Amino acid sequence: MNPLFLRPTRAARSRGVALALAAAVTLTSAGCAIGPAYEAPTASVPAAWKELPAEAGWLPAAPADALDRGEWWSLFADPELDALAARVQISNQNIAAAVASYTQAQALVREQRAALFPTLSASGSTRRSGARGTSPVDQSSVSLDAAWAPDIWGRLSQATRGAEASAQASEADLAAARLSAVGSLAINYFSLREADAELKLLDETIEGYERSQTITRNRYDAGIAAQSDLLQAQSLLVNTRAERVALKRTRDTLEHAIAVLVGSSPAEFSLPAAPWDPVVPGVPVEVPSTLLQRRPDIASAERAVAAANAQVGIARTAYFPSLGLTASLGSSSSRVADLFNASNTLWSLGLSVAQTIFDAGATGARIDAARAAQDVAVARYRLTVLTAFQGVEDQLTAGSSLAQQLVLRREASALADRVEQQFINRYRSGQVDYTDVVTAQASALNARRNLLQLQLARQSSAVTLIQALGGGWKAPAPNS
Repeated sequence: MNPLFLRPTRAARSRGVALALAAAVTLTSAGCAIGPAYEAPTASVPAAWKELPAEAGWLPAAPADALDRGEWWSLFADPELDALAARVQISNQNIAAAVASYTQAQALVREQRAALFPTLSASGSTRRSGARGTSPVDQSSVSLDAAWAPDIWGRLSQATRGAEASAQASEADLAAARLSAVGSLAINYFSLREADAELKLLDETIEGYERSQTITRNRYDAGIAAQSDLLQAQSLLVNTRAERVALKRTRDTLEHAIAVLVGSSPAEFSLPAAPWDPVVPGVPVEVPSTLLQRRPDIASAERAVAAANAQVGIARTAYFPSLGLTASLGSSSSRVADLFNASNTLWSLGLSVAQTIFDAGATGARIDAARAAQDVAVARYRLTVLTAFQGVEDQLTAGSSLAQQLVLRREASALADRVEQQFINRYRSGQVDYTDVVTAQASALNARRNLLQLQLARQSSAVTLIQALGGGWKAPAPNS
């Protein structure tokens, strides 16, 4: 017989079970959390955006729910971009890592919740022993054990709340990863399409320069033009071809970046050249306070504060004793067939208490460290909020400025085209040197390219503004 077990009478067993249950109920009902009540950190929130233009028309109007649907990239009305964004949601490796992190955080929450409940375990053994000259002796035993640590001081519940806050922060990080990945895709995609437009422009320009070189060569062969005119025409043509080669490299690099974003090898991915429609959609800008719910990085920072607050409560519980309840029901017999006979049943109940008497201030130091970590989390939260406001204000300024520049750039490009044509006509009639023609042609080409690049800047600014506004994501409720 196992010496740790006592064989009780039926009355003793009943009194023991009743006593254990009463103790458990009493301890549970008397439980009280000593952790600090969580209060969300405050941050300075302006009543309105400083850089939101008062004049209408700088950005087209859009439905207020355009961002709430989440698929904000559809505002650009580009089917190719829509298809690529869908691939990013599935195959992007940064998103895959964020999904795995969120799954891990959810598992940790379930692990912490499980600690609130008793644990049950079963064990069994059998052995044969003997000595020389004696018959061997068989001994078998089975037992069912239970252990429970009542959450008297709220340590386990604080740990659970901290894990839940960390899981919600991980959920916000996942939203931020998706927003960043699709935002990077959109900017790279528009840059690639702008490169296509520039390549087409350079192809047309090279054709024009080739015609100009032919005309200049004919004039030189006829003795009308100087050799320097022919050399200038050739130099302009060769330089433009070199710029096309460099631009093609940029286009290839953008295509490689898009391939990685959608989870493909660059060797297995290609985007054929296509026309570019530089659409700049309307982005509804709400009051600044909505940013606290729409920005996933802000939500993640706030949940980090909640997790740090829970750690303060956990550290405080070290000042109080820890209690544990154990119970065991088993049987021991020399015959396996007799293990489950009532006469062989053994049981035990136990209550344990542990309290640190002296630790030279280690507990207080851990509490101070937890409070300092919470202060760090609060400071980071407030910095995240300020940075978010700055990002929106920057893009509001950029959107207004780029819209005004677009009008001026279009006018400048049209004027440069007229100047180019006039100098070509005057050169043919012998009124100006070819140097003037070359200068006018280079200026016109730069004006056209600047116009395309400005249209790209407007699209990129719209994407960045959507990202700064949170991309339509909304923070879940703290206890959801």
